[in-house]
Amino acid sequence: MSEKDYIIRLEKKDDFGTVENLVRESFWNVYRPGCSEHYVIHTLRNDPSFVKELDFVMEKNGEIIGQNIFMRTIIEADDGRTVPVLTMGPICIANDLKRKGYGKALLDYSLEKAVELGFGAVLFEGDIDFYGKSGFDFASKFDIRYHDLPADADSSFFLCKELKKGYLNNVSGVYQTPQGYYVNDEDVDKFDKSFPFKEKLKLSGQLF
Repeated sequence: MSEKDYIIRLEKKDDFGTVENLVRESFWNVYRPGCSEHYVIHTLRNDPSFVKELDFVMEKNGEIIGQNIFMRTIIEADDGRTVPVLTMGPICIANDLKRKGYGKALLDYSLEKAVELGFGAVLFEGDIDFYGKSGFDFASKFDIRYHDLPADADSSFFLCKELKKGYLNNVSGVYQTPQGYYVNDEDVDKFDKSFPFKEKLKLSGQLF
């Protein structure tokens, strides 16, 4: 990546199909045979928790090479409070441009805009080796638990970043994934038929 050989802007309606195909290409056979992320983003755009002001695409030479979205959600605090937070993703970069700095540039820009809009924290599922470089840490260090996860289970996938310093001080509780992320496999398969055929493969390292 050379200095500013890209632009980041808000997604437009005309981008939807291109972005969905980009997401499909990026996630295909990564976490499961095939993927559902392209259908997830398709449905989340109409979810009331979707943050349209944080719906970004990255362009290089006039082509969309990356995207990121955010959703409003909550922490159900142990003291009875409901604490508003953000979650993030899917986020991706075109396969041929991964590990070149574009992903971090898109992530950092997105987080800066979330700060400007006044959001307090972001929690989501990700790899600390990558997201730690942008200030994320394990959510367990903030005393935030992932919903439905047994107390003795590995929660190293669950990450958090305060956008306002001290926003999660004196907060302990359970993070709730927005319901819009839960999609039906039959609906995913039906949606996927509108894209060019790709073979679903069961590969080592997949989570599902």
